Amino acid sequence: MATFEKSEHPTNDLASFSFELNRPTPETAKALKEELLFHKGTQAYLWSMPMINVLGMKFGSEEQFGAGYNVLPIWKERLDTKTKVTTPNSDLLYAMSYIDMSETGPIVLEIPENQQDILMDFWQRPIPVDGGEFAGDVGFFGPDQGSGGKFLVVPPGYEGEVPSGYFVYRSGMNNLFVFLRAFYNAPNDLQPTVDLMEQTTIYPLNVAEADRLPMEYPNASGVDANLLPRSDFSAFEQLKWLIDREGRNIAGPDGLGILANIGLIEGVPFEPSDEDKANLDKAANIAYKMSRAVAFSGEVGSMNFEVWNDRQWVNPFNNAENPTPEKPLDLSWRSIEHRYTALDPRVWMFTNYYSLSPGMVSQTPGKGASYWIAFDDANGDPLSGDKSYKVTLPPNVPAKLFWSLTLYEAENASGLATDQKRFPSIGQLDNPVINDDGTIDLYIGPVAPEGKEANWQPTAPGRGFFGILRLYGPEQAGIDFSWKPSDFEPID
Repeated sequence: MATFEKSEHPTNDLASFSFELNRPTPETAKALKEELLFHKGTQAYLWSMPMINVLGMKFGSEEQFGAGYNVLPIWKERLDTKTKVTTPNSDLLYAMSYIDMSETGPIVLEIPENQQDILMDFWQRPIPVDGGEFAGDVGFFGPDQGSGGKFLVVPPGYEGEVPSGYFVYRSGMNNLFVFLRAFYNAPNDLQPTVDLMEQTTIYPLNVAEADRLPMEYPNASGVDANLLPRSDFSAFEQLKWLIDREGRNIAGPDGLGILANIGLIEGVPFEPSDEDKANLDKAANIAYKMSRAVAFSGEVGSMNFEVWNDRQWVNPFNNAENPTPEKPLDLSWRSIEHRYTALDPRVWMFTNYYSLSPGMVSQTPGKGASYWIAFDDANGDPLSGDKSYKVTLPPNVPAKLFWSLTLYEAENASGLATDQKRFPSIGQLDNPVINDDGTIDLYIGPVAPEGKEANWQPTAPGRGFFGILRLYGPEQAGIDFSWKPSDFEPID
């Protein structure tokens, strides 16, 4: 077992603090209580990771684009690296909104056809639909099956009348995260998809049509916006905002106790002393770094995320260890067999990514999506913006809709920003060159190999990154893993 000198591990310093008459001295008690608050803060942060992620999105979005049920920012020119948000996809159009039903009451969304959307609460749990067959999904995987329609979300404990003609979603929280996605045919012809998304309308069920706020669709592309999880004291301030609107909707007594331990209690002022505030600021900063340490693991506890045992690609749900639709965890991150919440895998997910639904993890050929993530190269070394790599896709990529490879900042999982390209992805819709044998070689590095510019995606020297290979509408070979891309192979 490893040993630490006092200078190497702070716990040893704490263990050596003075006790007199078998009790801590006043100085020791003060130091240990400060340390305890720090640990309470890190654990509250990590336990709340899904909420902290979406709260960062909500407050960052509303700071730039405004707040209200009628405000629906759309990334009309695709989502570029100006938007800082965890692992976005630049190869379809996004729209995202945040609604507080404690203010609006039940909310209606009229959504057009041909979308792939998700309705979640602020724990990022898909909201169940009356009838039990669907949860969260709207569009291709929802009860409308892609035809669009009227979707009614009701808050916790709602006992009012539910009119006919709606797909009814019953939320466990007042706060709703609306995540809309739509496909386009060509990157240079986005307007038809923008027009489609701007047919979306959102309004309270119980507000007369004449009194509804008119919809606003600000263009979020090219706008500096920080939608990342906050890693300072403001993360706890955002949690306090949510607790005051949700109370016991957030968790049971034990979960609420985790938050109350650091002063986050519904209806009670959150006014830590300057010293405690600085301590909690440090706790949020370190907890976020802890989440990043978890995030780059291919295995967390007993869960192995490797897709293939001879490749570096990982995936938190659909891996070679368990490729069937029956998963060890449900979409609230509880063990199906043992019913505990898998906290570290949940941290793994929500420090790097957001949103999940049954449709996203569907194992039906031609539907859903496969997400394969590479943190390391073929040698097991972290991906570096100073090096060059090649990824080879075998012939006949099994994606009914399209495939893409997107690069992300190791620091915070936002799109990898470079001077050479606006968007951090390369994919099928970019028409890369296909080799005579049907394979596709993708080149990733700070400089394009001569003659390979069409198949090149730039990196940023001095910065680490990771990549996600997405197959939208994966066909059978993308579900049973018989189609296997190469790792990031280092090249000169």
